[in-house]
Amino acid sequence: MTKVVIADRMGKGQHVAAGVEKAGGVAVVVPGMGADMRLGDVMNQEKADIGISFCGSGGAGAITAKNKYGYTERHSMRSVQEGVTAIEDGIQALGFGFMDTEELGQKLVEAYKRING
Repeated sequence: MTKVVIADRMGKGQHVAAGVEKAGGVAVVVPGMGADMRLGDVMNQEKADIGISFCGSGGAGAITAKNKYGYTERHSMRSVQEGVTAIEDGIQALGFGFMDTEELGQKLVEAYKRING
């Protein structure tokens, strides 16, 4: 199963989690304000396949995950297609502006499964 950590600056992420689960993945939502900054820690702890960080700039959590744990990252994304392309490019930590949508979670897991079997 594809395990996805979701870390939102405002403590949200439930809609993306629903999309992850709809696509057959396992969602781990990091609780609390400032959760995006703990993305890498929880990815490492959970041995996650993908991490998604949400904040206004769309980058802090993904960049921190790269700097602390060496995950590949792409940040400042603003669309589902950008996320799918990042997955196709082998990116592990994805940084988005606030986009807590079911479609995003579903499409990312579908792309990951398609690429990684």
